[in-house]
Amino acid sequence: MDVKAEYGKKVREIRKLKGVSQESLADLSALDRTYISDIENGKRNVSIETIFKIAEALKTPVVEFFEF
Repeated sequence: MDVKAEYGKKVREIRKLKGVSQESLADLSALDRTYISDIENGKRNVSIETIFKIAEALKTPVVEFFEF
């Protein structure tokens, strides 16, 4: 299983369900929009800190990002 790809798909899925653009997510999580794009495309390893920033920005429990 490619955890980076699965996590990225889940970030995209949750972000779209919440009606949040990549740009808005980047602003809310203090990350760059291209970094968000790379995460969603499974191209980045993310730190625990980044995982929590994204979860907090999307007001979603961290565990939901790992239900694949």
